[in-house]
Amino acid sequence: MNGPRLALVFPGQGAQQPGMGRPWTGRPGWFLVERASEVSGRDVQELLLRADEQQLRRTDNAQLATFVLEMVILTELRQALPAAGRPIVCAGHSLGEYAALVAAGVIGFADGVRLVTARGDAMRAACAARPGAMAVVLGLPADELEGAAAEVRDSGGQVWVANLNSPQQAVLSGEEASVARCAELAGRRGATRVVSIPVGGAFHTPLMAPAAPSLGETLARIELLHGFAPVVANVDARPRRGTDDWRSVLTEQLTAPVRWTESVRVMADELHCDLFVEVGPGRTLTGLARRIAPQVSRLTVSEPGQLPAIPAPVRQAPARSVA
Repeated sequence: MNGPRLALVFPGQGAQQPGMGRPWTGRPGWFLVERASEVSGRDVQELLLRADEQQLRRTDNAQLATFVLEMVILTELRQALPAAGRPIVCAGHSLGEYAALVAAGVIGFADGVRLVTARGDAMRAACAARPGAMAVVLGLPADELEGAAAEVRDSGGQVWVANLNSPQQAVLSGEEASVARCAELAGRRGATRVVSIPVGGAFHTPLMAPAAPSLGETLARIELLHGFAPVVANVDARPRRGTDDWRSVLTEQLTAPVRWTESVRVMADELHCDLFVEVGPGRTLTGLARRIAPQVSRLTVSEPGQLPAIPAPVRQAPARSVA
């Protein structure tokens, strides 16, 4: 196969920033913003251009805005880098998994908007019913952090390891007091730093179970296609095709941990990708990939200036007469 063995990866909630859509206005891919507004019934342009930090912290706003921007960037990237139109594999972190499914041709753009809108609404309602907290833990192996969380649960607390991001980074999620207690135990076990994440819910834990029925109703109505590339699933870090049961996988993803370290290793070691392209705001996944699979090249595309240069067409010289 000619060209890079390319993996497209998409960040999730938390990558959003106020005004993140401004660099992309007026570009051909921006038409997707209007289409997303029609499908979702929300003013997506307002979210991408004028919403402030507080508005974008709302789970439903953050998820819809991030997903749509990733689709705009993907459209532009495919014009600049043809290999992005036929990647070896796609993957997304949490919310980013929905962008990965669209990128792989497993679901259409409009169905992606419907699913992300339903997911954001359902998770926001679950957060309101059962508030929670999340915190990034640095410098502690995942098994050590799992042990600390199990200790808190054994004493009646509710906290879990929700994201396995790299060998030395994981995320705690659960009830606020339980997360704080677990963070304290993690520090005693050798964690170098614990950073609170400004969210109001315990994502990727059993506390998100109330969101499943509403998301399931929308999942039942969308069309799953065969697609042209596998997507490495968050729940088990295995490449899955469109013919797999993505409805069950996406429902399970609400309450299961994101196995990102394993996912990157699968793309690098089993699927032999030699270029990771992060599509979306920020560069979090690029940084994680550098720690997990440093042998793989990396490219971040969050602004138009980061798009690969499109080679100018070769102009043929006019034919000369030999008569």
